Amino acid sequence: MDALTFDLAETPLRELNSALHAPDLAPGTRVRVLHPAGAHSVAVGLDAPVRVTVAGHVGYYAAGMNQQAEVVIDGNAGVGVAENMMSGSVRVRGNASQSAGATAHGGLLVVEGDAAARCGISMKGVDIVVGGSVGHMSAFMAQAGTLVVRGDAGDALGDSIYEARLYVRGTVASLGTDCVAKELRGEHRHELAQLLKAAGYDDDPGEYTRYGSARRLYHFHPDNAY
Repeated sequence: MDALTFDLAETPLRELNSALHAPDLAPGTRVRVLHPAGAHSVAVGLDAPVRVTVAGHVGYYAAGMNQQAEVVIDGNAGVGVAENMMSGSVRVRGNASQSAGATAHGGLLVVEGDAAARCGISMKGVDIVVGGSVGHMSAFMAQAGTLVVRGDAGDALGDSIYEARLYVRGTVASLGTDCVAKELRGEHRHELAQLLKAAGYDDDPGEYTRYGSARRLYHFHPDNAY
């Protein structure tokens, strides 16, 4: 299988991303990125079934707009990791800053550590599994997809949520507008078990609480008129 190595201490980031966008990049190619040193926009816009391993910390928008690729970040990630991801997978072996998985439509994002504020903001179909805790306003305006939090959640979880499903094993500081606890039925246990397995965890789904939309914001109410 083909293998490529790029050392960002010696190679410009533009050269790396250009190589990852090459039309003749063979499916299954393995790419290793050395010394990222917090660079922004590493491995963005990928649209091929390749595996990219980044050996270190990255800055803003790493693996944004990902399609098909499997990206592993062996470190922490800055704002907006996997932003607007469409498919494939992104795994952060450390912590993620705010807005992880923002607006993402599909694929799987795994953050093995903690994720900061607004994790999953406006998510549109992505599955996100966080090994630790998430900050405030996570899943704000989440429209579709699933957020699994193995730790705790900060204030205003799921504020103005639509039809996304949230599962939290720990405590929730507070729920946002229109977000409520819901029954964990058999189909939800199955879904949660499958997501945890895909992320590499074997938790008991019964330890989690499901949250979702109360659907009170779906219709106009005269009390909200000025």
